Formats: sequence, C-alpha cells, structure tokens
Amino acid sequence: MVKVELRGIHKLNIKGKRYYYAWRGGPRLRSEPGSPEFMASYNQAIEERHTPEPGRFKSLVVLYRASQDYKTLAESTRKNWSPWLDRIAEYFGDLRIAQFDRPEKIRPVIRRWRNQWADKPRTADYGMQVLSRVLSHAVDPLGQIAGNPCEGIKQLYSGDRSEIIWTDSDIAILKKTCSPEIAFAVDLASHTGLRLSDLLRLSWSHVEENAIRFPTGKSRGRREAVIPLYDDLRGVLAKIPKRSPIILTSSKRRPWTADGFGSSFNTAKHDAGLAEKDLHFHDLRGTAATKFYIAGLKIRVIAEILAWSEDQVERIIRRYVARGAAVEEAIRQLNEARKRT
Repeated sequence: MVKVELRGIHKLNIKGKRYYYAWRGGPRLRSEPGSPEFMASYNQAIEERHTPEPGRFKSLVVLYRASQDYKTLAESTRKNWSPWLDRIAEYFGDLRIAQFDRPEKIRPVIRRWRNQWADKPRTADYGMQVLSRVLSHAVDPLGQIAGNPCEGIKQLYSGDRSEIIWTDSDIAILKKTCSPEIAFAVDLASHTGLRLSDLLRLSWSHVEENAIRFPTGKSRGRREAVIPLYDDLRGVLAKIPKRSPIILTSSKRRPWTADGFGSSFNTAKHDAGLAEKDLHFHDLRGTAATKFYIAGLKIRVIAEILAWSEDQVERIIRRYVARGAAVEEAIRQLNEARKRT
C-alpha cells in the first residue's frame, strides 16, 4: 500500500477529542486519517479552496477563510470560528448568493438556523456573529450582495456581563476550597483586569518598577496594557512563587494551558458551591474595574486598560462601587466639610 503524506493538515485537541482541519483555519475534515471519507473531504476542501463554486453561498465562506480579514483575527478567535464556519457552509452552502439580497425571504431561514441553539442564547448569538461577519465580507469588499441580512435580527441573549462582577465575598468563598494556584489566578485577574488568555502568558519580565506592561493578545500585540502597581497588586504578586518565567503555573509548576485552567477553575467553582451562580472567570474584569476606581484611577484610564467604553465602566461604578467605597468616601468628605465650617 502506498502511503500518501498530506501537507498542511492542522490538528486540534478539544476536551480530549482530536479534530482535523484541511489547514490552519480551514474546514474540518470528516472521519479519521486514512479513511476514504477523510481523503474525500480533504480533496474537496483543497478543490474548493482554489476553485470555489461561483454563485453559491459556500464560495463566500471559502473566500472569507482566505481573506486577510480572517487571517488577522487572533489565533484563539480563528480556532473558535472555524467550526462555526463549517456549520454555516453546511447549512447555507447550496443556496444562491442572490437569495441573501432578499432580506424578507432569507431572514426566516437565518432565524431557523439560529434557533437550533435557542436553548443556549449566547451560543446562538455567537454563531450569528460569525455568519454576520461572512455576510459583511460579501458586502464589502466582495460586493456580491447589497446589504447584510443579519442586521435587524435581534440577539437572543440580552445580558451585559460587563455589569457582573465577583464580590469580595464570592472570592473569599472560592478561596476557602480552591488550590493556591487557582487563588493566585483569581487574585491577579481581579487586580489587573487582564483577560484569561493574557494572564496565562503574563511573565515576570512584564512587571516593571511601577507598572505591568503587556502587549495584549486580543489586539495581536498592537495595544499595550499598562497597569499601575498599586499596593494591593504588589501584595498579590508578592504572594505568587516564582516557579517559572511565566507568572501563573499549575500545581505541576508548569504554565497553564487554557483548557487545563478552564477545567480546574470550573472544578473549583463546583467544590466551593458556586456552580449555580452566573459568574465566569471573565467577570473578574468588572471586579478589577471597581478596584481601579477605588485606587483613584479616572474612568477614562480604566476604560483604556479594560478596552471597554467609558459608559460601561460608569455603569459598573454606579452599580457596585457606589454601594460601598464611594458612599463612604462621600461621607468622609461631608464630615470634613462640616468640621471646616
């Protein structure tokens, strides 16, 4: 038997299962390597990559995957979007592109596709985000349709997680039962506001005399987070043992993988009795916003650090800080003014 070496195959391990793609960011391949179905899907992917069928929606997905717009996305985003592009191509692929120029006709089709995940509204909205990006690319620069029919379709999930934070009480409950390594990550997140993907890459070399300077992954290094080393943050860093050039490590003294940390963090939440609370690790960014405000940072500066709008930061401050620290500060100022008069 002649063994054929296929070039460019990209492998991903997700939750213990291995998936194969025709290339990094390419369509997922069916079955297992060596099987006829695998070879057929590989050959189809290669053929469509170079000669997408004109006039069919599937060609838009192929063209988008090959576009600079897609290639400049963060690697983590491409990893998450690729399976969605497969689902989109499979569901809409044989439709004529011209059908997407008739919003009143195609929107019910789009809603039916989205409603497959109606019981998971955030998942449904995520899929719509990817579909909308493909259609926007078809509008400009491709010029194959006049407008994006996803516009005007409401999101299923209306929650704004920027207004959800971990309180000191929530963190204290988690830290009663979690490992020191999880506690270090939680403390660092709640004091810096960095995304998990950035925290797991943060090294001791990024800690300077007066600030943490870090090129954020979401911006592909174009934006630098500059986080002042206020006293509480210095205290958090002082407690973390220097086991590696990377600040956060697992109990095995090795840098965390995203999947490894996510699994350990979810277990810690469950063990602490917090599994039913609608709290995500990402919500520690809201906690950090309140700490920055209490430390004296202006709302504009906080918004720049977190890459949020100033309105989002103001909503967090009004909702949470005003209940405690800001009220106490107002009382202090009023009392001092009374003494002066």
